[in-house]
Amino acid sequence: MPLTGLPHALPAPVRPPAAARALRLTLSLLPLLLIAAWAVVDRHAVRDGTARLAAADPGWLLVASLFTCLGWVAAACVRQGAVPERLPPGLLLASQFAAGAANHVLPASLGAHAVTLRFLRKRGVPLARATASLTLYSLVRPIAKTFVLLVFVLVAPDLLRFGDLVPDSWALLLTAGGTLAGLAAAGVVVAVVRPLRRPVLRFLHTALTDARLLHSRPSRYLPLWGGAAATPLLQGSVIACVGFALGLPLSWAQVVLALLVASTAVGAVPAPGGIGPVDAALVFTMAAFGAPVPLATATVIGYRVLTVWIPLLPGALVLSALVQRKVL
Repeated sequence: MPLTGLPHALPAPVRPPAAARALRLTLSLLPLLLIAAWAVVDRHAVRDGTARLAAADPGWLLVASLFTCLGWVAAACVRQGAVPERLPPGLLLASQFAAGAANHVLPASLGAHAVTLRFLRKRGVPLARATASLTLYSLVRPIAKTFVLLVFVLVAPDLLRFGDLVPDSWALLLTAGGTLAGLAAAGVVVAVVRPLRRPVLRFLHTALTDARLLHSRPSRYLPLWGGAAATPLLQGSVIACVGFALGLPLSWAQVVLALLVASTAVGAVPAPGGIGPVDAALVFTMAAFGAPVPLATATVIGYRVLTVWIPLLPGALVLSALVQRKVL
């Protein structure tokens, strides 16, 4: 005789298979392993930069650390402005802090985009919309940086006294020709390969629709463009503060303009976090402004230690924690 009035037994929780648990554990530990390998390969730069920072003015380094933290806030603002859905601010900021660690391991911002894409999917954002937000993010940042550079040129034209850094007409023509050729090749591939045509057109439709929607809402386009414009200013402020701590004989405007010029010139080179090509161009640009090359090099090394190596391990731990908690 069946019993009535008794609560039904709850089903036993289903445990994920051992392979899935092993994969999640591997993904949690992979950032730490990559960081350890990178630290061994680049140990000389880490040691030299840390030694120089130890002898620098701690007050300016504290201000530089503050600007570094504001950089993650600006990145979170741009990410929120690129999607119509409202994202939890705390988790969004944590994901961008973790994305910073991934961004310095993989080239061309692939690590940061992968972390952000995973975060958006976990928040219920459709794949097409999440991918479109990454594209919008990637387009808005260089446009905003170019606008900031033009503002510097118009407001302070006397700063532009480095003729060696201005590319000649042939370099500009080659750059423009390469860009147009790449766009034309992509268009031909989409037009010829039928399986690519429909998903590409669907993606473009989603991207354009979301862009129009976002730019009709001030709560989205203000953080989108404001955060993108603030990012190079914050990065330049970090470099300037590190330079002031080391005695760099340049003004804030000169350092920020040097960063804008250097990152615009070689920012498209697919290096992890822009490290390498941007660093060399930044040292060369600051030297063109009159800074001693050894001091400019020490400033860039200190900047990388402060913005890459010091946050790298905490960022990797946050990344692992977010994976473990299934936020990513």
